[in-house]
Amino acid sequence: MTTRPAAPFPRATPEGLLWEPSERWVRGTAGDVTVVDSRHPVLVWEPRLPVPQYAFPRKEVRTDLLRPARRPRTGSHTGSTVFYDLHAAGDPRPNAAWTFPADDLSGYIAFAWFGPGGTGLDHWYEEDEEIFVHPRDPHKRVDAMPSSRHVRVEIGGTVVADTAHPVLLFETSLPTRYYLPREDVRLDLFAPADHSTRCPYKGTADAYWSWRGDGAVPPHILWSYPDPLPAVAVIKDRLAFYNEAVDLTVDGERLPRPVTPFSAGLRA
Repeated sequence: MTTRPAAPFPRATPEGLLWEPSERWVRGTAGDVTVVDSRHPVLVWEPRLPVPQYAFPRKEVRTDLLRPARRPRTGSHTGSTVFYDLHAAGDPRPNAAWTFPADDLSGYIAFAWFGPGGTGLDHWYEEDEEIFVHPRDPHKRVDAMPSSRHVRVEIGGTVVADTAHPVLLFETSLPTRYYLPREDVRLDLFAPADHSTRCPYKGTADAYWSWRGDGAVPPHILWSYPDPLPAVAVIKDRLAFYNEAVDLTVDGERLPRPVTPFSAGLRA
């Protein structure tokens, strides 16, 4: 039986890592092979990364599938010098796993979260639900709430959406996103885009549109979640714009365009 240290958490290590135990059952697979099957994971935050990652007790990892890395990616994780190549489901996956130098985490192994063709595992599950991109942060909230606010969206002075029936999505550390009824968006002004993204809190956004008109407008500015995760089911099939690249007016108040981690990628 694994003994969990007493609270408070998260705890800091001399290397600048933060960590805390999780009680979620976590599994990771490469092809048809279950590489991680853990009921005692820990969440680890590195100083330069805004999202957590999991690390797992060695006994809950298929360490027989790991080999010392041929070309360790020293410097890619805080203080880590021990890296492993994963030999499962076909070709070796370089630097798929590593250990952290902190004494608190000496018995744990972390894994990359990149899918097929990358270096990490293909699928991850918390309990029986697949999760994407990175573990969910227990200190972050995502709330989707129906509202009667009046929301108007403009691009270059053209009104592209106008509704009194939005769903407001509040996500810690990000601006409020406004998910609008499809019938209240001028979709005729946009072209379908071959683009998709994944979110650990909302699921897969595999419906995107780009602006047809003039002006320095970034591509993929409008998106939808056709099949969102149950926690935010109310946004299903609704449409949202990047606040960073459009002009939003809410209840008569023009909102400033925020600067977020997405801003750098939103260039026309």
